[in-house]
Order: sequence, then structure tokens, then C-alpha cells
Amino acid sequence: MTEQSESPRGRRRSRRTPARDEAPITDPEKAREIALGILTRASRSTTQLRDGLVARRVEPGLAEEIVARYVEVGLVDDAGLAATIVRTRHAERGQSRRAIRVELARKGFDDDAIGSALDQIDEDDERERAAALARRRWDQLAAHPPEVRTRRVVAMLGRKGYPSSLAFALVKHLRDADSEDD
Repeated sequence: MTEQSESPRGRRRSRRTPARDEAPITDPEKAREIALGILTRASRSTTQLRDGLVARRVEPGLAEEIVARYVEVGLVDDAGLAATIVRTRHAERGQSRRAIRVELARKGFDDDAIGSALDQIDEDDERERAAALARRRWDQLAAHPPEVRTRRVVAMLGRKGYPSSLAFALVKHLRDADSEDD
């Protein structure tokens, strides 16, 4: 599928990987075509679009112009995309605000967009979601001893970015509720 070519040091590189000595793309039409291709596959932040263009050999100044124009016409909207990511990560994956903040920062969103997007989730929403996740996992592990259940539920919540103090408090509540049922 991808052609392999011999590089000067004998290493192979795919056809998609541009050689370092290839000239940068300065044709605005070609650069716009690349940008639309990037945006067609998935929504991107301005930073991701700019980096994607530069990685595909578009001259950095031209990449900046294209990104600015796409922001102006609404093809790229960091605030809207950040808000969507927050909603989906919290509701569907059960991630905490802390984990979502890290993801948004990694994707290149600025602090203002991250902060306003995370305002959608308050402490009560976060605690509710963590409690629902903990309950579901606790019930799945019903055949295991309490120590194993505790360890696995706390670990699961930790991977989703919840603080250990919240995880242990929720597990304590679940253990207490189980002992009342007995």
C-alpha cells in the first residue's frame, strides 16, 4: 500500500513521511485542501490544525493564515469543541474534570477554553458520576472478597482521574451499605 524508499542511512520510510529536504508547501489552495482533509476526519483545535498543517510541510506562516481564516468563518471553534469533549468524556467515559483538563491541554486548547468548558461540570456532578461508576463496578465484583473489590474500585476511579480521597469515601459507603444488607 505505501511505497518504501531507501533513505541515505539505509532506513526505510513510508511514502507518507515527508523527507526533510522537501520544499515547504506555499500554494494556498493546496494548503487549504490539506486543512480541509484534516478537519474532515475529525474536529480539531486550532493548535492541532496548525500542527497538522506544518507536519504536512505547509509553510508555518501560511498555516497560521489558514487557521485564522477557519476560526473567522467558524470551521474551527476551540470553545465549542472543548465543551463537546467535556460533555462526552464526563457522561460517556465517566472521566473526572482533572482527567479531562489534561486531555484538553494535550490537544492544545488554551486555559480560557478549558476553564469555561469545565464549568459545565460541578463538584456534585462529578461526585454523582463517580458514585455511579463505583456502584456499578462494586456490583460487578460481588463474587470477590471486600479487599479485592475495594482495591479494584479505587483503582478504576483513579484511572478516570478521581482523587483517592473520594474513591475511598465512596468505597467505604458501599462497604457500609453491604454490611447493613447482611
